[in-house]
Amino acid sequence: MKKNQDFTHQRQLNFADFSLLFACILIIASWIFIFYVDQADLSKLISEKNAFHAKKFLKSMVGIGEENPAFASGEHWKNAFMLTYETLQMSLLAIGFSAIGMLLTVIPAARNAANGTLTLTKKWYSQILFVFIRFLYIFSRAVPELVWAMIIIFIFKPGILPGALALALHNFGILGKLCAEVIEDLDLRPIRNLASSGANTGQILMYGVIPTVMPKFITFILYRWEVIIRTTIVVGFVGAGGLGLHFKLSMSWFNYSEITLILICYLLLVFLADLLSEGFRKMIE
Repeated sequence: MKKNQDFTHQRQLNFADFSLLFACILIIASWIFIFYVDQADLSKLISEKNAFHAKKFLKSMVGIGEENPAFASGEHWKNAFMLTYETLQMSLLAIGFSAIGMLLTVIPAARNAANGTLTLTKKWYSQILFVFIRFLYIFSRAVPELVWAMIIIFIFKPGILPGALALALHNFGILGKLCAEVIEDLDLRPIRNLASSGANTGQILMYGVIPTVMPKFITFILYRWEVIIRTTIVVGFVGAGGLGLHFKLSMSWFNYSEITLILICYLLLVFLADLLSEGFRKMIE
């Protein structure tokens, strides 16, 4: 037993060493390509022309040279807060859709459920269902949120619903994979004890599996919600509503002080999401 543990530990160390070496080689090769193959000149980034444009842009961001900066107008603040509320709605819809989809499919997507070791019963269709759901997970997370949003915009009119669906489709696959792996890593001894006491499949899932995995499920859901909050501004670029759409319009109209106002509201929203997520995580610990 000890020899097997030592062999496993050595194999993990060898894999970690190889990964670190491969990462170092990849970093060195990338910089060699940038400087010698692509012949990039980083000194051009710090030129008088770039400095002039950067200075002009930053002055416009803080309202210098503007008669009525957006952040000095109550009407602009009111509109920005409404857009922030829409963005929050979009994120909650997105994480709700993806979490419901994950909860409905995660148990058949676990490898130990498919081979019968989780519920101690194996069905003929378990492997088919496992492969199908895992394919859905891979497909949904392989397509970026922005691409999903561009596709869904052709079906629905622009608004927060297309953005929420795009974010939900992408995060459905990510949540499904993470939570399926949680089930696969379960300690099966309590489940075997339940089965030996006469519990059926439903009782095993209700009293042995779900209470054990739910804290980690909630942690992953909260983590992905934080990520969704940060991604809402991206899907808004293609007409999905919220702060992202207004950010794109402000850039197009060169209303730089409005961009500053949108960024302030966006940072407040991210800060609020982090506080709420941290609070919920502490409650379930």
